[in-house]
Amino acid sequence: MQNITLLLGRIGLSLLFVLSGAGKLAAYHATTTLLVAHGLPPGLLPLVILAELGGGLMILCGLCTRSTAVVLFVYTILVALLFHNRLADHAEWLDFMQNLAIAGGFLLLAAQGPGLLSLDAWRRRRRQRQKIFF
Repeated sequence: MQNITLLLGRIGLSLLFVLSGAGKLAAYHATTTLLVAHGLPPGLLPLVILAELGGGLMILCGLCTRSTAVVLFVYTILVALLFHNRLADHAEWLDFMQNLAIAGGFLLLAAQGPGLLSLDAWRRRRRQRQKIFF
């Protein structure tokens, strides 16, 4: 049951990032404008897309899960601080708190690992089999 729960948790966390990264890729110019409006360089957008789309897919598949979860934890905290920092505005406060909750989910995933239904577990089993034969 724990492995299914971890898989469902990874799916939930990753879908948000995969869809958001794909949306930024599809609306590249509009997203660049948003970054510049927040005082960030437009050249940062490829890294943002890589973090969201690439990191989301890695979490989904359970590949390098612990390190990817730590990277996305830091990324999510930075997004909260840079984009949702007007805490007097209730909607911004809510977005800030949601980012903190998502970041907490990534910390839990980093601590727990991806479970047996993941590429990390498959790679670990494969390495163990190779040690037996060599």
